[in-house]
Amino acid sequence: MITSRDNPTIKEIIKLQKSAKYRRERSLFSAEGVRLCRDAVLSGAKIEKLIYTLQAREKYSDDFKLISDTGCEKIEVSPDIFLKISDTKSPQGLLCLISMLDKSVLLDKIESMGRYVALENISDPSNLGTILRTAEALGLDGVILSGGCCDIYSPKASRGSMGAVFRLNFCIAENFPEFIGEMTCRGIKTYASTPRDAVSVTEANFKSGIILIGNEGAGLTDAAIDACMCRVKIPMGGRAESLNASAAAAILMWELIRNK
Repeated sequence: MITSRDNPTIKEIIKLQKSAKYRRERSLFSAEGVRLCRDAVLSGAKIEKLIYTLQAREKYSDDFKLISDTGCEKIEVSPDIFLKISDTKSPQGLLCLISMLDKSVLLDKIESMGRYVALENISDPSNLGTILRTAEALGLDGVILSGGCCDIYSPKASRGSMGAVFRLNFCIAENFPEFIGEMTCRGIKTYASTPRDAVSVTEANFKSGIILIGNEGAGLTDAAIDACMCRVKIPMGGRAESLNASAAAAILMWELIRNK
């Protein structure tokens, strides 16, 4: 049983949770909690290490067996140490280190009749996780992220996605406007969500394509907007000037899929 915070494994977990750069260097990320760890296994993600407390092993014996049967390294820690590495308010005592998922294939498989959401510079991992969860629930074909988005593998994003991060197709387009421009040139419908010179989303007659959502404060960049085929907006009758990014994304994704 590990009882010291100075243990190399404990230091690695803490660093993985705090640093996107370190996650990329190690090609690892953490998932905490019974449901998220179970979802990772059932989705075919490669579990490298299972960190657990004795209490959790006894309380969640079936889930512990499911995870441990993947052949991963199993490491028991004291309850005090688990509190040090936990990113939740009420830790359950189970945490997995997981190999990053290879989702890059989506870049080459975007179809003209598919339905996708593209996110530019989303900065809040909770927003990102919620958008992933909604995209999966609505049956979208995939999610495209700009290089300026927050890390999809951050603890808050993966937890907010409720496991969608393991199941949903996604890819990262480092040069986002150029990528969107290429899709437009291929005849794939691309829709920029912006209040400027845009038609109401209820009049857009979505059937397929890519809907773009911008940064929480700044919205889409001019370059991304200019690369799109159409501009759409959400009609607002109240006094609020804007919607939360995840709320706006939910409305736009629903409009995108409801006519299929």
